[in-house]
Amino acid sequence: MTKGRSGPAADGGTAGAKKGDDGETTGTVLIALLANVVITLAKAVTGALTASPALLAEAAHSVADTLNEIFLLASVRRSRRRADARHPFGYGKERFFWALLAAVGIFVTGGCFSFYQGVHAWITPEKQSTTEFVATYAVLGVSLVAEGSSLLRAVRHLKGRARAHGRTLVREVARSEDPTVRTVFAEDATAVLGVLLAAGGVLGHQLSGSQRWEAGAAFAIAVLLVLVAYGLGRAARDQLVGQAVDPRQQQEAYGILAEQPEIDTVTALLTMRLGVDTALLAARVDLREGIDSERVEEVSVRIKDELRRRCPAFDEIFLDIVDADSAERARARERRQAVDRAVARQDEADDS
Repeated sequence: MTKGRSGPAADGGTAGAKKGDDGETTGTVLIALLANVVITLAKAVTGALTASPALLAEAAHSVADTLNEIFLLASVRRSRRRADARHPFGYGKERFFWALLAAVGIFVTGGCFSFYQGVHAWITPEKQSTTEFVATYAVLGVSLVAEGSSLLRAVRHLKGRARAHGRTLVREVARSEDPTVRTVFAEDATAVLGVLLAAGGVLGHQLSGSQRWEAGAAFAIAVLLVLVAYGLGRAARDQLVGQAVDPRQQQEAYGILAEQPEIDTVTALLTMRLGVDTALLAARVDLREGIDSERVEEVSVRIKDELRRRCPAFDEIFLDIVDADSAERARARERRQAVDRAVARQDEADDS
């Protein structure tokens, strides 16, 4: 087996692009963090003074978001560390780990506390004065402006990435390789919707005189947070356990290997994401007859250089030279066809 690796020195342009995108990601997270700090204090203080369950549920939501922004900032910084002896493939998966913690934080701090507030308000409802309603509306209004501004920043960031990847905004959110940006977008979108739910609950309380409207809003916020936490946690789990690269990237790698005159059959092509913009590729190839052992190393180096040049995301490349039999060739065709079908399904989804 032979191995090739590209580093920052070998691909300065790619490294520079990664750093620039990391800087934009950090800016998006910082804006979300600043917005959450301000509105968390406002919601918590006003919610405690007015005993508004909807506002207290939103305060818990904002506490979870604030902690998560700190997690995400840590993930961006820690994922940039260079590979070392203990972590030869680098620290790129730090982002996936911290994104999983953020999902857990949304579930525990936000979802569970919001559910508790709903239960408490439903069992022991309290009345609020007109002044308290005004204060609650004021805080929710400020929160909506702050969360909306942060959401617009996240949307602009995602639109830029969507254009670069040739996707729609919805597809970029669903397939983004960067869990940090996806998490910030999900948190901000959920926060805006949560504020609207809280405002609806407060309005219902004011008009009907029953605080159970706010209890219902707290329940709705809890369900919303649990669903978002589940979606984010599931995506982070898939990336942590070793997710393959996008089928289009697999198809491109297959095509490059098939173009090489020395390769007869690509019997297996395995990929795994090592980080946001880095991946591992391991391929088993059967060379054509007539290539002597002295040329094998030269051929392997040239093929890896070609892969690295045309697919710079593959930082780690391994080629294993094998002698394939007819059964292995048949399985190889099935694997290639499966990748082609996956790409076709993606194309159909993108066109719909």
